[in-house]
Amino acid sequence: MFANLTSGLDFQGKALVVRAERQRVIASNIANADTPGYSGRDINFKEAMSAALGGNSLTLAPAAPTGGTRSGKTNAAHIPLQSTLSSLEAGKLDYTIQSQPAMDGNSVDMDRERANFADNAVRYEATLRFINGSSRGILSAIQGQ
Repeated sequence: MFANLTSGLDFQGKALVVRAERQRVIASNIANADTPGYSGRDINFKEAMSAALGGNSLTLAPAAPTGGTRSGKTNAAHIPLQSTLSSLEAGKLDYTIQSQPAMDGNSVDMDRERANFADNAVRYEATLRFINGSSRGILSAIQGQ
């Protein structure tokens, strides 16, 4: 019975974890915006949620690109991407599409990253509000109000 009440919260909880991880990846891109040769990364939210809901394992540690390392760095000077997802276990980060070629080979577009960061933050907040509202509804039903 209780599982039926909380099944919607399970979906939103997983969405919250994936959004938090995406926010961390976007922040890493912004931190490496001036690093020569850095390739921007991003999470495909739809694929990550499918993996999380389907029981597939999901790790957001990137596969080593050509000339890269398994630590998530394409160069020793890059800040590493280390996933904080412990409940989800296997998957990959995608490389962002370079919209403006840079002389130093960096693919981070700060305008796009700022927009992605703000958009993801708003969606994260909306997910939190949904969870909060659902929790209040369940609590109200339990208390009989």
